[in-house]
Amino acid sequence: MIDAKKILEIISAIAKKIEAEKNFLTQLDNEIGDGDHGINLARGFKSVEEKLPSLADKDIGAIFKGVSMQLVSTVGGASGPLYGTAFMKAGNVCKGKMELTAEEFVAAIEAAVNGVKMRGKAVEGEKTMLDALCPAYKAIKAGIDCGKNLIDALNDGVDAAAAGVEYTKTIIATKGRASYLGERSIGHQDPGATSSLFMLQTALEVLRRE
Repeated sequence: MIDAKKILEIISAIAKKIEAEKNFLTQLDNEIGDGDHGINLARGFKSVEEKLPSLADKDIGAIFKGVSMQLVSTVGGASGPLYGTAFMKAGNVCKGKMELTAEEFVAAIEAAVNGVKMRGKAVEGEKTMLDALCPAYKAIKAGIDCGKNLIDALNDGVDAAAAGVEYTKTIIATKGRASYLGERSIGHQDPGATSSLFMLQTALEVLRRE
């Protein structure tokens, strides 16, 4: 089970990770996008971190909703609405819950991924964050379905997301600003897929501390 306190820990750790990696993410975005992914996301998660104390006694659904609202209101570009939608949809699945089973955690990830697909009108294979999130979700679900514990399943998900980030270097971007580059986008890894990988890696690190 993952309780609300652990979710708050994960989100706080994600905020610190994004801050630490903001220059790298911005560098990636300079190559194929607007050059603001890291800066925007770090600003958003800084406001999320400031909001966390007010969410300390809330259920997991309310925590995710609070994160969503902060991201949507403070992150510019495409990533604010996309990550905001992801957390909002995850929050809907976790409404009223103070702890999550492994299966409920998987359901929250599924809802988040479907939210990104819907909001971004995108699918896997278009050089977006979905190229990390979709393989990660499939691997985590497969792990849980065959009886693995959540940490081992999430480890599989992180490996799948990392492979997905590598895959984005080999394909043409067909969504967002990067799509303007056509074949010149090949060879560059997607910043959104990379930030998604960082979030999954951070969740795994926090859960492993137990």
